[in-house]
Amino acid sequence: MTAPTRRIARVRPHSPASELEHFFVANDAPDFGSEAGKLWTVIDSPFPRSLANASAAPRAGWQPGSTVGEDAFTFLAPSVPANVLGMAHNTGRAGRDLPPQAFHKAATSVVGPGDAIELAPGVGHVDPEAELTVVIGRKARGLTPEKAREAVLGFTIGNDVTARDLQKADELWISAKSQDTFTPVGPWIVTGLDPVLDSAALSIGIVHNGTELRAASSADLGWGVDEILVYLTSFMTLHPGDLVLTGFPAETAQLHRGDTVTCRVEGIGELTNPVRDAA
Repeated sequence: MTAPTRRIARVRPHSPASELEHFFVANDAPDFGSEAGKLWTVIDSPFPRSLANASAAPRAGWQPGSTVGEDAFTFLAPSVPANVLGMAHNTGRAGRDLPPQAFHKAATSVVGPGDAIELAPGVGHVDPEAELTVVIGRKARGLTPEKAREAVLGFTIGNDVTARDLQKADELWISAKSQDTFTPVGPWIVTGLDPVLDSAALSIGIVHNGTELRAASSADLGWGVDEILVYLTSFMTLHPGDLVLTGFPAETAQLHRGDTVTCRVEGIGELTNPVRDAA
């Protein structure tokens, strides 16, 4: 498979540590695990018209062009979205027998790599869902199939954590999908995946407590990326930094306190999060 052209990440420096500070960094190394793959270059925000995604003020060692190693920062969710959207019944080709239907996930449900998925008391059965996730790069409304990718900055991994018992009881799925910490995203955005996505399938799957579950691929999704974006922008405006989770066609497993879940998407990498009880 052709190597992606670039990774873009939103990070927080370790020193001095400040929850109000984040920067964007990029890496062009084709081997993510190589030494070069662990050295990043500070860049300007890839979302220039998004105040929420503006970089912190440059400081020593964190000016655009500076080189920083992964030991100097923590990966955050790769954007601060105004909207987080998922696609209902897009778990297989049978989904095309139904009209496309989207659901909202609260932006406050977004967390980053390594952050805990928190299970509230009485939440019941909770499953993870590994999903190829679109990161919107520019304001978009009324997209056509030919223009849909022009609105895409790149792709990341999203975990559409879902409370199944609440999903059955809540027709709008708000309580099932939008609980705090129920949308881990990351660890980075990958650009240049379009040729691979168009010509081949990307493997999608979950590792639950070290056990690899049955994987599937992007080819198993009923509605493709371009179709999803055309559908969504037919009735709403997408903004830079918005996240669109495309669907989960693979095997899942119930989450419990103390678990670790890793979502994998070929060409992007792995997103790992622990599970704990909510405070």
